[in-house]
Amino acid sequence: MEIRQIDLTQTNDAQALLTLLSAYACDPKGGGEDLSLDVKTRLIDELKQQDIYVGFIVWQGEEPIALANCFRGFSSFYAKPLLNIHDFAVMPGYRGQGIGQKLMAHINEYAAEQGFCKVTLEVLSNNTAAKVVYSKAGFAQYKLGDDVAEFWQKPL
Repeated sequence: MEIRQIDLTQTNDAQALLTLLSAYACDPKGGGEDLSLDVKTRLIDELKQQDIYVGFIVWQGEEPIALANCFRGFSSFYAKPLLNIHDFAVMPGYRGQGIGQKLMAHINEYAAEQGFCKVTLEVLSNNTAAKVVYSKAGFAQYKLGDDVAEFWQKPL
């Protein structure tokens, strides 16, 4: 097993990203619906234009088995960059084997080496398996005093 940073200029990495992200989207925890053909067609070129993007794939030999799509952000309270894990997925046949833990450890090491102040992510409230992985990796709900943060969105 090997964890590598994604190089979007490499066809193998780009195809693996699309395969893993499509599988994640089809999973009930990813929405249960495949990515549109339009998204699949444009995603790699769009990501190449994002200097805030960094991704990681776990490889078992030649087979991609896990993915983390991350984006750099900024914390005004720390005056330092942060890293947000936007997509995190392990292929169904490989779950429960510690692969998610290894990928999380790799991301945390990368973020520390790059000088990020923290790593953030969102998780569905009923995704208990993911919460176990994240908790073991040191993540917890964001609290400010006695209040817990919520993740909101407004599609445009």
